[in-house]
Amino acid sequence: MGGYLSTFQRLLFAKKEIRILILGLDNAGKTTLLYRLKIGEVVTTIPTIGFNVESVTYKNLNFSVWDLGGQTSIRPYWRCYYANTAAVVFVIDSTDVERLETAAEELQGMLAEEELRDAALLVFANKQDQPGAKGAGEISEALKLGGLKDRNWSIMACSAIDGRGVNEGMDCKLWERARRAIPEDVPALLIHARRSVLG
Repeated sequence: MGGYLSTFQRLLFAKKEIRILILGLDNAGKTTLLYRLKIGEVVTTIPTIGFNVESVTYKNLNFSVWDLGGQTSIRPYWRCYYANTAAVVFVIDSTDVERLETAAEELQGMLAEEELRDAALLVFANKQDQPGAKGAGEISEALKLGGLKDRNWSIMACSAIDGRGVNEGMDCKLWERARRAIPEDVPALLIHARRSVLG
């Protein structure tokens, strides 16, 4: 019986897509990261005007991943996509020191939105394969992550080009958030399943 319910729960997880937003300034490497997650390879990308959306399976969990353009003219429209978001992946170009303050302002403004109140936050300090890239500690300080209250967050240094740190970052927070994404009616479904098994 226990084994059956465990299998049933896994099936529920497998069928439910967990909504993830990939955000960040333009040229941070968001689309490269998206396809690193989806196919495990580097693909040729162009600046995203609007959005890309892909279904990504990671360790038996299904994610609906939305990659939104980061140009100045597009950022005000990010809020149109906040509803029902389980986690935000915020990507930073760790070599672009001059725009860290801008990135921090965009991040803080985004996190103040009511629709993202319960969303987990994963920051990728990207482009660690390039000379002069700042480490996760420096990026965290620049973004003022230590001041976040009542927010599940993690930061991971990574390179979407060679893949280092990407899987480790996914394991930090998105798993935790995904486990809470079972529909509210799951207990009733499990009771129904139990009755069906018992006849």
